Amino acid sequence: MSQFLNVIYVVAAVIFLFGAAVFVHELGHYLVARWCGMKVLEFAIGFGPKIFGWRRNGIDYSWRWIPAGGFVKLPQMVTSDALEGGAGEEPVPPASPVAKILVALAGPVMNIIFGFVIAGLIYFVGLPIAVNPPVVGVVAENTAEYRAGIREGDLVIRLDGKMVKSWQDVMMLTALARTNELEVVTERGGVRMTNVLTAKVNDVLGLKMLNLDPRDHPIVAEVQTDSPAEKAGLKEHDRFVSFAGIPVVGQQQLIDLIQKRGGQTAEVVIKRGAETLTFPITPKIIDAEKKTGRIGAMLTSDTRMVYRVMKPGPKPWELVADVWDKTVQTFSALFHHKQTGVGPKDLSGPIGILAMLAAWVNTDYRLALNFLVLLNVNLAILNLLPVPVLDGGHILMSLVEKIRRRPVNAKFIEYTTTVFAVLLISFMLYVSWADVKRFSLFKAMFRKDVQIEQADEPGVAVPAK
Repeated sequence: MSQFLNVIYVVAAVIFLFGAAVFVHELGHYLVARWCGMKVLEFAIGFGPKIFGWRRNGIDYSWRWIPAGGFVKLPQMVTSDALEGGAGEEPVPPASPVAKILVALAGPVMNIIFGFVIAGLIYFVGLPIAVNPPVVGVVAENTAEYRAGIREGDLVIRLDGKMVKSWQDVMMLTALARTNELEVVTERGGVRMTNVLTAKVNDVLGLKMLNLDPRDHPIVAEVQTDSPAEKAGLKEHDRFVSFAGIPVVGQQQLIDLIQKRGGQTAEVVIKRGAETLTFPITPKIIDAEKKTGRIGAMLTSDTRMVYRVMKPGPKPWELVADVWDKTVQTFSALFHHKQTGVGPKDLSGPIGILAMLAAWVNTDYRLALNFLVLLNVNLAILNLLPVPVLDGGHILMSLVEKIRRRPVNAKFIEYTTTVFAVLLISFMLYVSWADVKRFSLFKAMFRKDVQIEQADEPGVAVPAK
């Protein structure tokens, strides 16, 4: 029953938080349009068929079945006809370019303001900060990293000139770096050492990764008789290091890797005491149609993700600035695709966003609020891109109209809007398909073992939901 209630809680929270981010965006358009005296035909909360609605002062207000934001119908905006299929029941006078620019800007500005409001709330309730140090795991003796002097237990301090607080930072900074040669500062026994290490693209993730393994591995709890695990030589207490050449960083990730290789022999690297051993193992097919594999071993974890609540949290402007920096780094990595390897396939669409938001809600509401700050800043930046259909397209068309002192050709607006609408929808489907293909990673996030520690109560752990 408690699990069912938790699912209800997560779903309701995700709908509310994601819907709030889109709703405030549309509310910005609505309020400024009314302030500028523009014609508003409809303001809706949600999408799809109406649940109920009413009409007041010539404006239709409605609640709709899909609670993921809302929309405002403004016939005087430059791309409204192409999107909404008409200018309304009666002709309306054209709005000035300045008014249209203000209305277009209002949505992104509201997202930024909303981001600051949430950041202010986080300041008072506190923010859980990951305190799992980025400790290096097994380093094979035949690698360049071992020859450079890096050993298991070393702590990663800096990477590519930036401070590192967790292994997630190591992964992100490596993936977004413009070069494969990265300066890595490690520490052992208070002594720091600097090396230039080479990152390589992981065939599964499609992102650059260092040949360094985090010290966080599933452990074999039990080996079933006459199973692929027993035949391969796995024993209780063995710690998984890698499977099929992919570093193992969690139980669910390992399970997913095994399931995808039913009937296919893979190389598994484990740590047994002080020894590092390599075995070939062939997962048994348990579903002939899907070729789902299983090795016949029960797993447990040797670690859990630990967060310590920072209270008060970071100052609102510091939190928003940090989110801004991460967003700029991501766009920079996309722009320098040849150097970073980061492409559109690595972005998340609605499916990925909702999955990540659900994972953070399930972990701790403060982490979900922190992700919501990121979401709002990203919505603001993306909508300001000078692309027809987006707010930046409205601003661009209005600026052209202001400079030319006459409206842009209606047919040109309709054609360009339609073309870019199709391209935008196609792009969203593409990144959503990429989200589906890496859904196992989202499931691993959702099921991760987490504890939240109160900073003012050292040693007291508060289990996450």
